[in-house]
Amino acid sequence: MKTFSGVICLLYSETKVSSGSLLQPQTLKMLNPSQALSLLCLLGTADALYKQWIPDTNYENHTNWDKGVVPCGSDVVQFLAQRKVSVFVETSHAVKEMRLPIDGEFILNTGAGFHVFPGQEPGCGAGVTTKFKDSEALQWFTPALWKAAVTQDNLESGDLLFSVHEESVPCQYDDVVFRSGSSFRVDTSSDQPSIPVKSVSVLGKRFDGASEFSQYLSSRTGQLQFHGSAKVVVGSSGCQDPTGCDCGNSGHKKRICKSVKCSAVKCKKPLSPIGHCCQVCGAIVAISYSQTFNLQTYRERIKHLFLIHAEYKSVQVGMSKVFKPQRLLGVIPLEAAAEIQVVIVDEADGKQAEALARDIVDDASSHGESLGIAEAKFEASSGGSSGQSGNNVGTVVGTVLGVLSIVAVIVVITALVHTGRLRLPAPRFLSRNTEDGHLDEAIDQGFDNPMFDRPSFIPEMPGLYRMDTNSISLTQTGIHFVNPVYDENETDFSV
Repeated sequence: MKTFSGVICLLYSETKVSSGSLLQPQTLKMLNPSQALSLLCLLGTADALYKQWIPDTNYENHTNWDKGVVPCGSDVVQFLAQRKVSVFVETSHAVKEMRLPIDGEFILNTGAGFHVFPGQEPGCGAGVTTKFKDSEALQWFTPALWKAAVTQDNLESGDLLFSVHEESVPCQYDDVVFRSGSSFRVDTSSDQPSIPVKSVSVLGKRFDGASEFSQYLSSRTGQLQFHGSAKVVVGSSGCQDPTGCDCGNSGHKKRICKSVKCSAVKCKKPLSPIGHCCQVCGAIVAISYSQTFNLQTYRERIKHLFLIHAEYKSVQVGMSKVFKPQRLLGVIPLEAAAEIQVVIVDEADGKQAEALARDIVDDASSHGESLGIAEAKFEASSGGSSGQSGNNVGTVVGTVLGVLSIVAVIVVITALVHTGRLRLPAPRFLSRNTEDGHLDEAIDQGFDNPMFDRPSFIPEMPGLYRMDTNSISLTQTGIHFVNPVYDENETDFSV
């Protein structure tokens, strides 16, 4: 890690200098050594990742100036008047003139400062007006502005991790690092009131307690470095599960993807990794694991077993725990299932990504029990998958489960119909045809009427049941019957 020693000098933001004024070294106030920020070393843990903010507001960074070069003694230095800024200055600089913002500060390293060079500085030319770029729009939830590593030493050496977009931004269990010899300005605006992380390191000091970091955010330097609607909160215990933890940024995906520009993909079957904003060409390995699985150990295994080979230099590998949505018969949503997702991106033709995916699946098949892996399968953007390698067990099991599920649904429906809880409509071919007067189904004969029938259990009563042939007669106007209760000559009823 890069260090700086000695006294840090601050130009207080309350000091207002109008446009065109010249900054003199005497306006800088020195802090005593006890107030200097000390360097703390951050030790990596098994399942913690370090996410470092890439941009800075350093005076010596040529990308921070509109001319692409650091101002020299013949130049006029200008900061935007209405913008707030915290600028870290590492060495001494000559200027012709400096125009300061209304609110801002310089953080000076030991021996750093500004002085006026009389006349024209050799090699500087006639001089120009150089403007410091605006850093107001730099967003916390922009994946491209972060880099990740397993340890802080890896951050410094460039041994970085590839991640899907959601996990490129600091997760709730990550240590956030702002480089020690630098300052910055970051917009923390979010749809939620707070952004939880494990710790934050600023100017070489690590904050892992909520109270102490809250005090820093309330300071003048903290207010100039962090701004936005959400507050960064430290103090998370970190991931305690060796199999890995969910990042927790899925709720921010819309904001994260808003800043991502997806490139056109030319592969046969583009893939959509969970947590990624764009489709990719390459392969995705899905790993089902047991409680003996260790994500960090497995990440190192893949790195040293496969990625050291020259044929895999063109691929990027991201590995994390995700929750994959599940659906019964492809329709009914079920509870999401946790799995380890290995995303392999190949910027070339995708063949190396598929080859690496097959190697990972074969390794899991051979050593899965010792690694805590229950099953591993892959799909590739070239159209290949683990099912094409001769292992169709997963397909067979899926088919059997699908058939059993269909049978179970039929049994349930039958039981509901049998108990009367579910009524199914009759088929159309059994319905009554009223156009030709024919009946397509048996007619319900109703119930026995004791007024016309002669039940054996009722004693025979003279006159009540008349069996003469005149009780029913057929005429031109219809069929008539005689009601024995009334006079047969009184009324006729036609049917």
